[in-house]
Amino acid sequence: MSKSAVCHIGQYVRHFLLLAALSLVAACSGPQESKAAPYAAFVMDARTGETLYSENADTRLHPASLTKMMTLYITFSEIEAGNVSLDTMITVSKNAAAQPPSRLGLKAGQKIQLRYLIRAAAVKSANDAAAAIGDYFEGTPEKWGARMTRTAKQLGMNNSTFKNANGLTAKGHLSTAHDMTVMGRHLFYDYPQYYNIFSRRSTDAGMAKVANTNRKFLDSYKGADGIKTGYTGPAGFNLTASAERDGVRIIATVFGGTSTPMRNAKMTELLDLGFRKAQKGGAVQQPVAPAYSADQELVAQADTGAESGTEMEEEGGGGPAKTIRLVMAVSSSPRPNARPVAQPSDAVSMAAADQAVNAMADDIAGALAEATAEPAPDSLEAQAVELAAVEAPAELSIKATAANPQSVQLVSAPAKPKHNAPIYDEAVVVAQTEQPAAEEVVTNVSTSGGKGYGINIGRFNSYGEADRVLMKTLLSENATLGDALRKVVQKSAGFDANFLGLSQKEADLACRRLQARGVTCFTMGS
Repeated sequence: MSKSAVCHIGQYVRHFLLLAALSLVAACSGPQESKAAPYAAFVMDARTGETLYSENADTRLHPASLTKMMTLYITFSEIEAGNVSLDTMITVSKNAAAQPPSRLGLKAGQKIQLRYLIRAAAVKSANDAAAAIGDYFEGTPEKWGARMTRTAKQLGMNNSTFKNANGLTAKGHLSTAHDMTVMGRHLFYDYPQYYNIFSRRSTDAGMAKVANTNRKFLDSYKGADGIKTGYTGPAGFNLTASAERDGVRIIATVFGGTSTPMRNAKMTELLDLGFRKAQKGGAVQQPVAPAYSADQELVAQADTGAESGTEMEEEGGGGPAKTIRLVMAVSSSPRPNARPVAQPSDAVSMAAADQAVNAMADDIAGALAEATAEPAPDSLEAQAVELAAVEAPAELSIKATAANPQSVQLVSAPAKPKHNAPIYDEAVVVAQTEQPAAEEVVTNVSTSGGKGYGINIGRFNSYGEADRVLMKTLLSENATLGDALRKVVQKSAGFDANFLGLSQKEADLACRRLQARGVTCFTMGS
């Protein structure tokens, strides 16, 4: 064989090997048909939690990006608690910036609004966006994963353990088709004001307009309105989806699909089965949301043996004083306990404070007035349909000074950074007694600018029902309630739907307009 022929053969071999290598890279570069992932499926009547179909549903498998539902759930709870707002600027960590695709394209040290990270994680399923959220709240993927696992147990997802914010394959990062269906149900009922993000076909993620990874199924299945896709090699093609028809809502989960078309076809079969088996009509039995707060999270993570939620410190001015800070949710109508002391004068002071708080709760239907929001940068309708959040827990201080033991004040903690509507700042509540001779407690409610009035539009059987009525009323009566605070207050007989932070004139006008349309309404005032 000639030297020239040998050279030609060598070139052919090199070209063949190069083409083979390129083919291998292309095959691994994106979601291809998966044959190894185990299959599992679960179908639930979302209204009641009833199981309609189950196959391998409690087997612990790789959830892939269905994980991001939990990351978003905790994020929504942080917004609800007032610890962050949608406009909070998040500094991207090195860990987040190093995440593999799918990506928004974040850079280490970059600052971006939380609302854009939420959109990117929910719609595009961006791994870097989800990791940036987890690292912001907990500092490391390990701590965030531990928090996700704690929350999962509170939701009844007993077979789920998480190691990261985005669902990339990691040892011990496992869940089940049943648990992820439970997760989807809690997202729908616990945070209905956010749920619409999962149905958007595309959205502005700040750096780019991103498309929904689930848009094909949303467009093809009647009534579908969410919620999350997932894919990795070990997981296969996963999907948790929800749809509503004629008042019946079904939620289902598929693990281990072999391709996007196969997964969507299987989901269609499962939802169809669910609608056939679900009973028509009947009462909705919403899941119980966990009694969660960020302060409880701090207590859960604390390494010290100090009492949770209580801090005592000495303050100067007007004689020695002590401040007892009690962290409580506003919706529970907080009543601070009297401080145990030997001096009769201090005991009288704390009893007066307790009476003042009780009177304040009775006077305004158990709700503490909160400060009105700053004007929203966009219209309220856009804000309400967009990611919105409501009440923030208040941290109250009881102060009794030795110089004037009969003077008792309830004051708010130092103000947190202001949030854009519809996220509201905490109210300043002051209860002050008269001189000892009169022994009369006078309750004053101040909500900045004399807006200590509100309106009640009814009592409902569940928190979610009351909140949805408030949202619907807000959208239809924006002219008078545009700057009001939506507030659901739990009572022994149900959940009161209130709008707070209004002037007397605004409250009266709003009630007159609502009553003219047949809506039950009465005013509350200081």
